[in-house]
Amino acid sequence: MDRENMEYRQKTDKVRSGAGKGILIGVLLTILAGITAVNVFSLVTGNRFVLVEEGAARAEKSGGELLDDATVSKINELTAYVDLYYYDEAEKEKLRDGLCSGLISGLDDRYSVYYNPEEYQQMQIDTTGKYYGIGAGLLQDKDSMLVSVSRVYEGTPSEKAGLRAKDVILSVDGTEADTMDVTELVKLIRGEEGTSVHLEVYRPVTSEYLSFDVERENVTLPSISSEMIADGIGYLRIESFESETAAQFEAAVEQLRGQGMKSLVIDLRYNGGGLVESVVQILDDILPGGLLVYTEDKNGKREEYKSDDATKMDYPLAVLINQDSASASEIFAGAIKDFEYGTLIGTTTFGKGIVQTIFRLNNGDAVKLTTAKYFTPKGNFIHGVGIEPDIELEYEYLNPEGEEYEMQYDNQIQKAIEVLSGE
Repeated sequence: MDRENMEYRQKTDKVRSGAGKGILIGVLLTILAGITAVNVFSLVTGNRFVLVEEGAARAEKSGGELLDDATVSKINELTAYVDLYYYDEAEKEKLRDGLCSGLISGLDDRYSVYYNPEEYQQMQIDTTGKYYGIGAGLLQDKDSMLVSVSRVYEGTPSEKAGLRAKDVILSVDGTEADTMDVTELVKLIRGEEGTSVHLEVYRPVTSEYLSFDVERENVTLPSISSEMIADGIGYLRIESFESETAAQFEAAVEQLRGQGMKSLVIDLRYNGGGLVESVVQILDDILPGGLLVYTEDKNGKREEYKSDDATKMDYPLAVLINQDSASASEIFAGAIKDFEYGTLIGTTTFGKGIVQTIFRLNNGDAVKLTTAKYFTPKGNFIHGVGIEPDIELEYEYLNPEGEEYEMQYDNQIQKAIEVLSGE
């Protein structure tokens, strides 16, 4: 278990202004919308996408309604002013990209994005996991846009270079970190194997400004950690729901059983989501047969995910959640709550209950659109609302003088132990 990361995430709010209000969350689910598609996903962001075949959408039929004479005239007028008065040469292709980006931004939906061909190609690399990085987890405060290191993974370039959890990323190769979404910033950090990325960093614990040149390597990150924390009580933390998380979950449970586990704490705090198949597979290991989650698009098309009737986990269960538990984490928490199969402890979750799909366009570009809502087994739509815990308990570190995080002083974990012990 990453002690420094847990201390950062739960002991202080000093690094991120407005901390605890949620990180930027990626795509959760996908729907096929009745057309041919290729499914890919990102091993770092935990995002899953549907890449729709080129030409599947026929946007031409509605384009005329939007691009009326007045709008075309306005675009030409603006272009003329740029040509006449803008102080530098304007790149026409970038202006065209800006038109497309502006169209999608008009939806006022932070999850809907236009990708030019270069961005789309990079996104495909991201979603297949074929890239090289530095082995650090990043968090971004959704209000201040401040980006900080949530975790430095053992044996990775970040650790070798000297990065630490809590470090605030000020810039990446000269680009200020708080000027873009963390998902876009990550693209700047990744690159070709053997190349380096230059990071300017502020370290709050020492009030130092530091510079790092970190070499990119092929990095595989774990998503599960586990240990016994009390007599007969196992603890299992899920960082995110990735392609291998379900297998790691099953292996960790078996290991805990071998150590005498009779009840289990599952920690989803700060878990920003991931693959729906992963969380459904884990829920299928835990819950009896039934509906786990379903999605609906604007036409009422519904897709259901269910568990089978095979033997399930018969241990008493406590699940820790907080305001940064989002997306796939909320699928997990919602199913546990609706099945009444465990006790949710902590604070209300982030509240992301919508689905994104990526459509490939004709010129090598693409658009990501929010295409559906998802619902808990009992039909609750949690977007913008979140899931309330059964036991509301704000995080408090019970050893304020301790510099390093220790689980025994984590009041939410201790509450879970109390509940599972029947105290």
